[in-house]
Amino acid sequence: MTGRCPPSLATFTDLYELTMAQAYWREGLTAEATFSFFFRSLPPQRGYLVAAGIDQVVTELEQFHFTTDDIAELQRLQRFDEDFLRYLSGWRFRGTVRAVAEGTLVFAHEPLLEVTAPIIEAQVVETLVVNRLHLHTLLASKAARVRWAAGPHRQVIDFGARRCHGLEAAQAAARCGWLVGFDGTSNVMAGLRYGIPLYGTMAHSFVTAFADELAAFRAYARTFPDSTTLLVDTYDTVEGIKHALRVAAELSQQGHQLRGIRLDSGDLLTLSRIARELADAAGFPQLQIFVSGGIDEYAIEQLVRQQAPVDAFGVGTKVGVSQDAPYGDCAYKLVAYNGQPRLKLSEHKQTLPAAKQVYRFYDAAGQMLYDQIALADEPSPPGGQPLLHEVMRQGQRVVPPPTLEQSRQYFRQHWAGLPPVCKDLHQPAPYDVQLSVALHQLTQKLVAHWGHRLETPRHQG
Repeated sequence: MTGRCPPSLATFTDLYELTMAQAYWREGLTAEATFSFFFRSLPPQRGYLVAAGIDQVVTELEQFHFTTDDIAELQRLQRFDEDFLRYLSGWRFRGTVRAVAEGTLVFAHEPLLEVTAPIIEAQVVETLVVNRLHLHTLLASKAARVRWAAGPHRQVIDFGARRCHGLEAAQAAARCGWLVGFDGTSNVMAGLRYGIPLYGTMAHSFVTAFADELAAFRAYARTFPDSTTLLVDTYDTVEGIKHALRVAAELSQQGHQLRGIRLDSGDLLTLSRIARELADAAGFPQLQIFVSGGIDEYAIEQLVRQQAPVDAFGVGTKVGVSQDAPYGDCAYKLVAYNGQPRLKLSEHKQTLPAAKQVYRFYDAAGQMLYDQIALADEPSPPGGQPLLHEVMRQGQRVVPPPTLEQSRQYFRQHWAGLPPVCKDLHQPAPYDVQLSVALHQLTQKLVAHWGHRLETPRHQG
């Protein structure tokens, strides 16, 4: 034990952010800057992203400051000027934040969040903003695909906690699943923290701890006579189904009802059909068939297309780590400094300058038609609904945080407006995102200016 206090959230930075902050401070660069967080592109086979993590970022920015212990730890690094560290010890985040609402559907190049603050403050929070929004948005987007694949009449439960990349990621996965329409989670901490309904069955270890499968099933059913789902694939799955139905009959005689059986391996299509046939023949048409075991939206889509008699899906590893898209090409970039627009011209990484607004246009039936990325200070186009709203001013919230249930309902409304062709799991139709005339002209002007200046040295000599 060192006796040192754990570092605060303010030290959750990359070293380059703090070294740049000291350089800004030494050079007297203290003017206001705007940074924009966005995704340069959508992951493969993605037609949209679901913005998530917004509220967590705002909450953490409200609390963002360096403690006395933080400053002492930074001193031990012997990298920073004492005067700079004294400067850090005296400030909190006092910026303005504009953001889309939690659960908003977003597309490439559209800002999810913009931070405007003195450049040191806006720069130092970069890692925090990117980390939170990147993880939550990827998890919510993956979960939305799963919910879509399952259809409206089958339950989807989060089972991913054990293989998520850390305890915090497991909470995020459960929360994001609920945000986009999951029916519950097996994660007790997330259920208690967010008010998400809790679901659970049993593990194979419970079955193998008993002398035989039937004894295990009876023991579990005695403990939970009205809420038991039996895991039937520990040994021979068909025999396991028959054992479960025997327990169902015994419970029925006692005035109770077996909730369901769970299939966790094997040919899920064939086994679910066998289970349904045997359960119906035994007089238990209400018995729920629950499927899990490494499934994702693609496996679910196939089972649904083949009309597998499955009532609920438990999704874990592949969803909890966004297995086919574990990262997104996102960025937090300076777009304005001291009242002047800024942009980056790196190959394949060019940015759009200036603070921005995104407008969404709908047809008469409420279907999304297209989005327009515009300058934040240009007039609103007729019929366009702005997506970015001020949520913080001078480091304090200006609107109360939405409840998770409110965000869930907001996502549901947005989701209903997204054309089905954009929801396809394999070849989604691209959604139309346009630039306003003013933003396009400003971008072209800056590209011409900086492009010319960058080209000049290559023609010398």
